[in-house]
Amino acid sequence: MGKITKRRKVAVIIVLIFLCATLIISGITIYSTHQMNKIPDLTFEEALEYTTKDRADAVITVGIIDNGQSSYKVYGENGKELPTELHTYEIGSLTKTFTAALISRALIEGKINIDSTIDCYLPLPDSNKYPTIKELLTHTSGYKSHYFESPMISNFFSGRNDFYGISKEMVLEKARNMSKDDESYNFVYSNYGYAVLGLVLEEIYDIDYTTLVNDFAQSELGLTYTKISGKDGDLGNYWDWMDTDAYLSAGAITSNISDMLLYAQIQLERHPYFAECHNVIKTIDASTKEYAAMGIHMDGIGMSWIIDSENGIIWHNGGTGNYNSYLGFNPETGTAVVVLSNLAPSYRIPATILGVKRLLEINSRN
Repeated sequence: MGKITKRRKVAVIIVLIFLCATLIISGITIYSTHQMNKIPDLTFEEALEYTTKDRADAVITVGIIDNGQSSYKVYGENGKELPTELHTYEIGSLTKTFTAALISRALIEGKINIDSTIDCYLPLPDSNKYPTIKELLTHTSGYKSHYFESPMISNFFSGRNDFYGISKEMVLEKARNMSKDDESYNFVYSNYGYAVLGLVLEEIYDIDYTTLVNDFAQSELGLTYTKISGKDGDLGNYWDWMDTDAYLSAGAITSNISDMLLYAQIQLERHPYFAECHNVIKTIDASTKEYAAMGIHMDGIGMSWIIDSENGIIWHNGGTGNYNSYLGFNPETGTAVVVLSNLAPSYRIPATILGVKRLLEINSRN
């Protein structure tokens, strides 16, 4: 009887703990939903102040292009303006726009065909069916966001970037063992797909991706401080990367606001390597419920760039463990906004929402 009583007590305690945890989680969810419902009505300044509230480590840089002039401000805790210094941020998936531009350059140079399948450029078995370059660029290849590889285990326990140590051979081997089942696939955002595009670029240019993209950014585009991360910035908490990592082409670039405003200006001027990147290749309806509530639309996609037809905005964002970013521009009004944040993408209001709010406010005055 004693043992049964003890077991019942333990069972009751477990049930109570479970119920308490459920109530806490439900409470957090309800509170979060309530807070999210407020966001659409916030101004940019209010959203920024809420995002940085009581975060002493917050450093968010916001740049704009309006009436042909570029400017930026740096914000800290509680939205307070900080000195206008240049800080180095991880730009995450904005790296993909550089990868896409290199593909665009290769198209112009006749080194690649956008409708060719990847086995035309990579050593893959003839027995499988593979996606085209266009499908990889538009996230419609059928590939998942990423695939599990053994380094992810140690990365999890060490707190490293998930993609650290995933080699090019691992990515290539995964592609060798996959075959397309359908002729076409819906939009599914794929870091893996852009890792494969990095391999294609290395093959056709016979040079490693780091050297290729660093030279492209700095020598061709004049982006002096834009490069594959060396963890040598001033804000800290940067992701670890290896020179041989395959996912560099999906999200490993660091930059600052000066370079990113110049990069935005390059988009507005329709630089030859980017002009085709902005054109809709695939119509999609991929805006999340949260994005739609904020007036952010994903109606089409070009070479990596997302097209918001309703607002006339072309945009991309990025996020790593401790950083998130946004670059959006309106070709008709000649306006652009860049937001670089050293806060995690999931923390309060992300750079994408801040950026869209700022850009729409600027455009409403023009």
